[in-house]
Amino acid sequence: MPVIGSASADFRGSLGDHFWFYPRMNFVVVGGGAWGTAFAVHLARVGGTVALVPRRTEHAHQLAAARENAEYLPGIALPPAVVVTPDLAHALRNAEVIVLACPAQALRETCARIRGALPATPAVRFIVSLSKGLEAGTHLRPAEIVAGLLPGFPVGTLTGPTNAREVALGKPAALVLAASPLPLFAGEVQAEISGSTLRIYTSDDLAGAEFGGCLKNIYAIAAGCCDGLQLGDNIKAAMLTRALAEMVRVGVALGARTETFYGLSGFGDLVATCYGDWSRNHDFGRQIGQGRKVAELITNRKTVVEGYKTAQSFAGLCAERGLDAPILREVHAILFEGKAPEEALKALMTRGLKRE
Repeated sequence: MPVIGSASADFRGSLGDHFWFYPRMNFVVVGGGAWGTAFAVHLARVGGTVALVPRRTEHAHQLAAARENAEYLPGIALPPAVVVTPDLAHALRNAEVIVLACPAQALRETCARIRGALPATPAVRFIVSLSKGLEAGTHLRPAEIVAGLLPGFPVGTLTGPTNAREVALGKPAALVLAASPLPLFAGEVQAEISGSTLRIYTSDDLAGAEFGGCLKNIYAIAAGCCDGLQLGDNIKAAMLTRALAEMVRVGVALGARTETFYGLSGFGDLVATCYGDWSRNHDFGRQIGQGRKVAELITNRKTVVEGYKTAQSFAGLCAERGLDAPILREVHAILFEGKAPEEALKALMTRGLKRE
């Protein structure tokens, strides 16, 4: 299938023999949602040529024709260096870095597609996940899913406080690139992605970076409930403080390092997601606090609320490991047991008194 996007003047290709030339590192972003599109736009901004592969063929055609992702990131023009194609095998032909920009619950299916589309001798040197959630049923982190389905490749995550639209517009932001162990090639990727509008740090605490990205979505739902109930700033600040303590306690018990949760992937992402009007998880919680039914809000959504399924996964994981996570437990009760947000708050406020 031919490439249907466009490319910069530095890009040369022959559709007949599928020869591709990239002037810099070869990135392929798999997933055409808001964050995948924004990240492709950023890569183009820092001088690279990037292939963007939406999940749906018709969506790829729409993006290529309009040079805009009107469905998920309206108003942002795709630079000429972003090559849009529905042909995953063609895009992966010379890929050095695969960026997985799909929801956590779709990660397994996406990795299976990639495995079937990889060339016999892949050029892939790093697979980076942008997903923030635990897989329902298995309770696996994104990197664990990827490593299981695509063995033999270094796997990492790129995570932190980032709103897709702000990144696409070139507003300044910072992220952490984590892998365990951190391959030497990660430093090259860090340099390739970094620019005047996006600063990349590295970490070898992959579990901590991913757990932070997962847990903050659950607490953003709780923060949204506080705002929907119009409870004021005091309780929201208190809830976020206790959420951070809970995040550290749960994460460390699951093998992460304490300091990671005070960094971009933990505290940074928690603050952004709990206070940003753009946050889907916060907006989801706010509407629940205003009286909307969970089932009504989940049905037929175009965009994914990662904290919904992740709350279910973490509740199961905490139960299995005997971990105490009161805020997480109450969010789960709201989402899956029909508990009213007011009752959940009362349960938290009337727990036994203790030292901080």
